[in-house]
Amino acid sequence: MTVAKKKILFIGPHRPNRNGSQRFRMEQYFPYLKAAGYECDYSWFIDERDDRIFYSSGHWIDKLGVFLKAIRVRLADIMFSNRYDVIFVQREAFMTGTAFFERQFRRSRARLIFDFDDAIWLEDVSAQNQALRWMKRPGKTADIIRMADAVIAGNTYLAAFAGQFNRNVHIIPTVVDTEVFAPALRSTDENQSICIGWSGSKTTVKHFTTVLPALKKIADEFGSRVKFMLVGDAAFHAEGLPLETSDFRFEHELHHFRQMDIGLMPLPDDEWSKGKCAFKAIQYMAMEIPPVASPVGMNSEVVNHGVNGFLATSTLEWVQWLSRLIQSPELRRELGKAGRKTVIENYSVHSQMNKLMNILS
Repeated sequence: MTVAKKKILFIGPHRPNRNGSQRFRMEQYFPYLKAAGYECDYSWFIDERDDRIFYSSGHWIDKLGVFLKAIRVRLADIMFSNRYDVIFVQREAFMTGTAFFERQFRRSRARLIFDFDDAIWLEDVSAQNQALRWMKRPGKTADIIRMADAVIAGNTYLAAFAGQFNRNVHIIPTVVDTEVFAPALRSTDENQSICIGWSGSKTTVKHFTTVLPALKKIADEFGSRVKFMLVGDAAFHAEGLPLETSDFRFEHELHHFRQMDIGLMPLPDDEWSKGKCAFKAIQYMAMEIPPVASPVGMNSEVVNHGVNGFLATSTLEWVQWLSRLIQSPELRRELGKAGRKTVIENYSVHSQMNKLMNILS
């Protein structure tokens, strides 16, 4: 007797390969889930043109068109929801404060799984859409958690929040496929500049600015022995720091990481940052790039100070640990290899695959 495949509908706003949360918490699992016998469909509504409209200032009529398109897509999802065994919502089904669509999914025959990887119950609106802040509702996150059959949180801080509203909460960190995020062959030329890099977005570049005093001291001390790379905002400029900048592009992601010798992950010590899943550090470590990170939230779980990276709380410490890594290629190699081992064992697709399949089943 053949067993019917379990059918899963994954829900997110963005097209494939556009958004980090969707890529790493849903999309990268699809080939492995399909190989294990699952049928995976993915429903999204913001295409490349909509993206330019939605994340630019003004264009209110065009933005209304994006909202109407999103409603049509989600109403179709509701219409066909009974075809599925599981509906997996990543962060939210719709971009306003309503949980209407999740509520309709809950009423279908499908089980509803809610996944989140940021403190999204806190207010967070893009700078271009501040006029639409009134359409957001922070309490929506708790409402969705209450109605979900299961909740997947990216770390213990997020799981503690979810646990107030739902007993069936699981932790799956945001992970990488270590067959894709693999270390590059590194030059043994001691005269080659050491690249200190940061990868993020235009909305998180403010975190990078917190370590500028330390980086300027490093530039003054080591001169041409070091170079600096920022991926995420090509227009960013730091007075007094020679900095190579570029916008993030999915197709160039691995190329940028392969140029880095040391990775930066500074974070402010606030409620939003406590919800972060240390993902930049995990990406660096998967590629044997030793990270220097702020000891905030999950960073302190992923980065074992002096073993697979360093944790820094002050300008003095940032300078201290960066200097040690710059001066010692052996230390960079040692911490890099330990970091990749950490990721393979705890923060890789393969390390979390069985847990995800158990929840889906």
